[in-house]
This record gives sequence, structure tokens and C-alpha cells, in this order.
Amino acid sequence: MQEKEIGKITHYYGNISVGIVELTDTLKRGDSIHIKGHTSDFQQTVESLQIEHQDVSEAKAGDVVGIKVIQKVHPNDKIYKLIP
Repeated sequence: MQEKEIGKITHYYGNISVGIVELTDTLKRGDSIHIKGHTSDFQQTVESLQIEHQDVSEAKAGDVVGIKVIQKVHPNDKIYKLIP
């Protein structure tokens, strides 16, 4: 499976398990992603995607989105889209 870098984490809200992502490519609800950093390394499916607290099904390069994450993430962790 190939990976394509699509953005990075800029902030993490631990109380709600949400990572803020600055996108450099498109991201859709349902996409499989890989989050990797110094202490983070896991894969998950994007189930919750929001822009300015509004649910969206797709975001594009340049958007800043919030995604629900299954583990703690850190600023500058990289986000990769998994491409079958």
C-alpha cells in the first residue's frame, strides 16, 4: 500500500481526542490515514471531519480541519493518506 503525505498536525485537543490538521492535499471522510511522528505511529479511518466546527465530507489543500483521532498526536506529526 502506498502512502502520500497530505498534511501535518498543528494542535491536539486531548479532552476531545481531536487533532487539527493543516492539509496540503484533499482528505475525505472514510479515507484511511497513517499518522507518524517522533512518538506517534498509527493508522485509522477518518470518521469525523470538521472545518470551523461544521461537519464536512471532504476538505481540500489549504484547509485546516479537525479530525477525531484514536491516539494522542503531536504538533508536526505528518499525515499520510493510504492509497491501495
